[in-house]
Amino acid sequence: MTIGNLTAIDVTVDVLRNAELVFDHCLEKISHCLNQLADEQVWWRPHEEQNSIGNLLLHLTGNVQQWIVAGLGSVTDVRDRPSEFSTRGPISSDELQKDLRKTVEQAKNILHSASPESMAKTYRIQGFEVSGWCALFDCIPHFKGHTQEIICLTRMQLRQNYQFHWQPQTPEQGAPVDP
Repeated sequence: MTIGNLTAIDVTVDVLRNAELVFDHCLEKISHCLNQLADEQVWWRPHEEQNSIGNLLLHLTGNVQQWIVAGLGSVTDVRDRPSEFSTRGPISSDELQKDLRKTVEQAKNILHSASPESMAKTYRIQGFEVSGWCALFDCIPHFKGHTQEIICLTRMQLRQNYQFHWQPQTPEQGAPVDP
């Protein structure tokens, strides 16, 4: 396909496919962190007023459910946002991860079947009047941001024992060049 022949459907399909890839990459990074932590570490907080990884996982699940699954998908919004932050565990990391993955899969299914018209339509989500595109472009950076926060909290706890998800292998990727 050439640029000059792109249709609204082509662009919608491509953007939504890439949104699905962002969700998948973030889930990989989150899983990589959780696999290095004990359940108690998932609920650790650097300070009482800050969130734990467990809270962030609950929050991501709630946000994706509200903005994509319920917001764009015509299902009932069941989000309890205050409990995402007040919960102190113990919910296992396996259960948290399973719930997040299930919600992201539901969101990806909705995005997979979205049309240019449905993405341009106005929705009322969390009290805001937004287009489907706006909902998506709100949800994706939010998801990526909290993924980075989960990585940071994991690194804070594991320090030198943290195992990186990815490291550059070639000079093009940023690996050191041998002298």
